[in-house]
Amino acid sequence: MKHSILSLPFLLLSLTLVTPADATAGGIPVYDFLRLQMNARSGGLGNTFLTVRNDPTALFHNPGALASLETPSISFGFLKHLLDVNAGYAVYGQEVKDIGWLSAGIIYLNYGSMERMDKFGNNLNGTFGASDMALSLGYANHSGNISYGAALKLIYSYIDDYNSSGIALDAGVSYHIPDEEIVIAAGVFHAGTQISTFNGVKEELPLDVRIGIGKKLEHLPLNIMLNFHKLNEDIGYFGNFSIGGEFELSETILARVGYYNEHRKELKIGNTAKLAGFSAGFGIRISGHMVDYAFTSFGEIGALHRFSLGMTL
Repeated sequence: MKHSILSLPFLLLSLTLVTPADATAGGIPVYDFLRLQMNARSGGLGNTFLTVRNDPTALFHNPGALASLETPSISFGFLKHLLDVNAGYAVYGQEVKDIGWLSAGIIYLNYGSMERMDKFGNNLNGTFGASDMALSLGYANHSGNISYGAALKLIYSYIDDYNSSGIALDAGVSYHIPDEEIVIAAGVFHAGTQISTFNGVKEELPLDVRIGIGKKLEHLPLNIMLNFHKLNEDIGYFGNFSIGGEFELSETILARVGYYNEHRKELKIGNTAKLAGFSAGFGIRISGHMVDYAFTSFGEIGALHRFSLGMTL
C-alpha cells in the first residue's frame, strides 16, 4: 500500500512509541530503529533478553552471551509492524577454536512507498521510500563463569534522496552461577557516531545502558528475567524496567509472557492503556529447530507480530 507523506509523521510516531524519545537529548535520536526488538523470543519476553544464554540473537541483545553458544547456530525472522512497515533480521554465530565466538548479523526496516505531497497536502506526483539497515560483527569469549563480548555495527538509513551512515559499538558481560541457575548481566548499546548526516547536522545515537538478572526456578519449569533499561538517562534510577518469564511446558513447547513499563506509559491514551506494554508468545523446539511467535500489544494503536526461525548446525 502507498502512503501519503502526511502519514509519515504518524508512521514515525508509531515507531517512536516502540522506542520512546531520548529524555536527555530533547528529542528522538538518530537511528532509533536500533532499539526495536526484532526476534520473536525477545518480543514475547517484553524486551527482557539481557540474561538469555545459548541464543545467536545475543549478538543484538548482549554480545557477551554469544560465548554461551553450544553449537553453530543461525536465526532469522520477520516483524510485521504498524501500517505497511516491515522489518527482519538474520544472524549466525559459532565458536572458532583458539579464538573465541564469532557472529555476524543484519537487521532492516522498510517503511513502504509514500506519495509525494507538499506541506499543504497537494500531490507532487511520484513516490518515495525510506529504509534503515544495520550490519553487526561480534566477538565473545569467557573466563570461568564470566563471558564478555562486543559487536561493531555499521548503520545506513535513507529517506527519499537523503541518506546517513554511522558506526556504533555494543558491549556486554554476563556472570553465570550454574549451581543457582542465575545469570547477572550488563551492557552498553549503540555507543557511536554518525559518519555522514542527513542535512549536515550531527545527531546523537540512542545510547542505552542496561543491567539484568535471570533465575531459572528450582521447582518450577520457569526462567524469570528482570532488566533495567536506559540507565544513562535522567529518568530516575531503574525508571524503565521489563520483566519476562519463559515456561518450559515440555521438551517441545515453551510459553512466554512479558511486560515493559516504558511502553505502557508511552502508549497510554487518556485514562486507558488497555494491554499496552504486555506481550506473549510461544516456541516450538524440534530436533535442533526452533519456531517462535510473539504478540506485542500497543493498546488502542494496534499490535506487533513477530515470527522467527532458528536452528543449530
